[in-house]
Amino acid sequence: MPIHTPAVQNLRRVFHEGFSAYDISEPLVSFDATSAAESIRSLMKEHGYEVVGVREEGVVIGYLNQSDLTDGPCADFVQSFDDNYVIAETDSLADVVLKLQETPRLFVSLLGRVGGIITRSDLQKPPVRMWLFGMVTLIEMRCTRIIEQFCPDDRWQQFLSDGRVRKARELLAERMRRNQHLDLMSCIQFSDKGQIIARNAELRELTRFESRRQIEQTFKALERLRNNLAHSQDIITGDWEIIVQLSENLESVLEGPPGLSRAGK
Repeated sequence: MPIHTPAVQNLRRVFHEGFSAYDISEPLVSFDATSAAESIRSLMKEHGYEVVGVREEGVVIGYLNQSDLTDGPCADFVQSFDDNYVIAETDSLADVVLKLQETPRLFVSLLGRVGGIITRSDLQKPPVRMWLFGMVTLIEMRCTRIIEQFCPDDRWQQFLSDGRVRKARELLAERMRRNQHLDLMSCIQFSDKGQIIARNAELRELTRFESRRQIEQTFKALERLRNNLAHSQDIITGDWEIIVQLSENLESVLEGPPGLSRAGK
């Protein structure tokens, strides 16, 4: 059953409504149906358009693929919009990601008419990066809290190698030298938190994963995504799978694991 606490409702509003398809869509360039297909194909090549819209009496009624165009009027090559891949401008980014699994592009309906287009490359834009970074940050915060709740007094150290604990202690000492008053937990890496949850049977039961290996792999993927987001690197080529997982499981991300204290959530 979905959780409806005010805090979770606020998170839903931020992650479902804070950014939408409109924020990352591009205008769909369109041409009149009577235009010469060969000329339109040249223009598409020149400007790097794979797809453009086709207008009749000023209304976009379909689209053209650059690869289909030869001789004749554009009307001879027009393709109808598939309703499955036409989304509203207000649709969430999660909906956009999940639909882009099935198609190379989505058409965006603006005021009831197709006027925009979204491809996977548009997921590199700042709104998507902020949305994803927010989710990854929320997951890490939740992991920190649940580890502290179930493993008080730094008892989580038993689930990490001596080398990882030593690195955390060295980082803590350096931060204290700089008058940064932190605890040991704040000095371990995201993937370390994944290791703790994966190796602690009680914590592992709170996750949706079936094995320790799945947890470790997912946390490594999340850490890689976060690093790529933080450094403005490509997030589609290598991070697509984890982006889809986050979109599919957005509600679980927002609600947090069962058994986690709701205080301050």
